[in-house]
Amino acid sequence: MHKKVLLFDGVCNLCDGAVKFIIKHDKRDCIVFASLQGEVGRALLKKYNIDPAKTDSMVFIDEDKVFVKSSAVLRISKYLDKAFPLAYPLIFIPKFIRNGVYDFVAKNRYKWYGKKESCMIPTPELKAKFIDS
Repeated sequence: MHKKVLLFDGVCNLCDGAVKFIIKHDKRDCIVFASLQGEVGRALLKKYNIDPAKTDSMVFIDEDKVFVKSSAVLRISKYLDKAFPLAYPLIFIPKFIRNGVYDFVAKNRYKWYGKKESCMIPTPELKAKFIDS
């Protein structure tokens, strides 16, 4: 199994768009995905003792280290192509500020971007990127 796993809200349109964006820009092919609602996602939340009631959008597991909220997003940026790794230094902004912005967006994501009835089904070409499908 890959050592970098992104757990995401499988019914959130914003998260779905983020997953597609990451797949497009993960040229090293080092990140795999699982929905928070799926069997693998639930098992990983349990393994890493993460309360899904407190973390309901993105969780990034990198080399057995867990990153949530803005830390997850910034950590992921390190593995993307083009100029996206340049976002990583934003990690030095105090976490309460970064997570405040993240929480505001996360709280409103269904209202702004909508919600699906079920998790996305990956195309045959992308199936290997999803460890939950």
